[in-house]
Amino acid sequence: MYLPLPYRTAPGQAKTFNMPAPNETAPLLDGPAPNGYATFPSKFKSFIAARGEPGWNSSLRFLLLGSWFNILLVFIPLSFISHHLHWDAGLRFAFSFIAIVPLAKLLGESTEQLAIKCGDTLGGLLNASFGNAVEIIVGVAALVQGELRIVQTSMLGSILSNLLLVLGMSFFVGGVYFMESHFHQTAAQTSSSLMTLACLTLVIPAAYHSAKAAHHQPPNPVFNEAPMEILKALSGEDSSPPAPDDGSKAGLLLISRGTSILLLLVYFAYLYFQLVSHQELFKSDFDDDCSMHQRPYGSDAETAIGQPSVPEEPEEAQMSMVSATVSLLAVTIVTSFCADYLVASIEETAAKYSIPKPFIGVILLPLVSNAAEHVTAVWMSAKGKAELAIGIAVGSSIQIAVFVIPLLILVGWAIDQPLTLYFADFETVTLFVTVLLVNLLIQDGKSNYMEGLMLMTLYIVIAIAFWVS
Repeated sequence: MYLPLPYRTAPGQAKTFNMPAPNETAPLLDGPAPNGYATFPSKFKSFIAARGEPGWNSSLRFLLLGSWFNILLVFIPLSFISHHLHWDAGLRFAFSFIAIVPLAKLLGESTEQLAIKCGDTLGGLLNASFGNAVEIIVGVAALVQGELRIVQTSMLGSILSNLLLVLGMSFFVGGVYFMESHFHQTAAQTSSSLMTLACLTLVIPAAYHSAKAAHHQPPNPVFNEAPMEILKALSGEDSSPPAPDDGSKAGLLLISRGTSILLLLVYFAYLYFQLVSHQELFKSDFDDDCSMHQRPYGSDAETAIGQPSVPEEPEEAQMSMVSATVSLLAVTIVTSFCADYLVASIEETAAKYSIPKPFIGVILLPLVSNAAEHVTAVWMSAKGKAELAIGIAVGSSIQIAVFVIPLLILVGWAIDQPLTLYFADFETVTLFVTVLLVNLLIQDGKSNYMEGLMLMTLYIVIAIAFWVS
């Protein structure tokens, strides 16, 4: 219904125009709502449309057509088809492995676009979180099936892969482009100290088990009345991790579950420390007072420390925050499926090609699950973003050691699976020397290609040891 209202256009002449009749839902004033108020549907529509940012079409075009590397995406449907049609294990393994490679690249692109909007610290945290989603999925699946050793070796392998292979290649590639890469020394030492704490939580259960086993050892096993039990004990069948059946199981479960709760509290405190209270320590901005920039080849140390050699121009986002977030979630889900198909084919492939089981758990599985962090960290290091590369590599290791492993132990507690922090002695020593070398290399706040070469060398030595273990 419209009401005619008079108005005058000339003396002695009146006209009318139509106006909507007032009702309970009609606004009192035309135009936008007062004080900038907008309803939730309009806000949500504006957020999805990403006004003022690159559109959905340009964002997807940049993500899918931005590199010839994405040709390998054709292996994703081949991975799905080969898995459901039960093709040869070697083909399933190869298709799934190759499919994860471009997915890792897409995950890195999405994370980089989010880092432009959210900052390098939050971007590195998001990348490490989504990268570790594969470890959580594989760990929970193996835990439900009672494959406790697979859970342990895959988690240990993820830590070793991030600290040695991912961080080592990041230092090496950064050293190819820059003579020295500088990062915040205090933040790096805080992260390495937290990794040392996580390493010690694995040493204590191993030491407890050794003391308990020595306490219960028979005084003269040669004349023991049960020689078969002696041989069984010497073979290590009853004392093998994670839940030995030699009298120390109850104590190991109590130590592991209590330690897991404490580690989770420490992890949340670390998140608050990193993102709220001391976030300036983890920023990669170029400041005159901090040596948080790179030293290119041909520049002297004074130029590099006093000010950045080449001013860094702000990078423009090629994707909107919404499209980058959606693509990050979608790529993570597809990557998880491909990783599951890969894991399902590994055991059959190992039996067919005689690959040792410890090598699969510590080397092969983490090599696939850490592909996202690997590509992104190396890519960031090549672009001179050493702070983000370290945040991805060391941050992912911290999340696995202080969050994922304790979480899986509590999940095992809930479903009555005796998963503990007791690892084999060789695995505990391997983690200890890894954390020791990383602490020694990052304590000065600088990196070069030689330090990266050292880390990669230790990883290859460990891989050889697990091949023959």
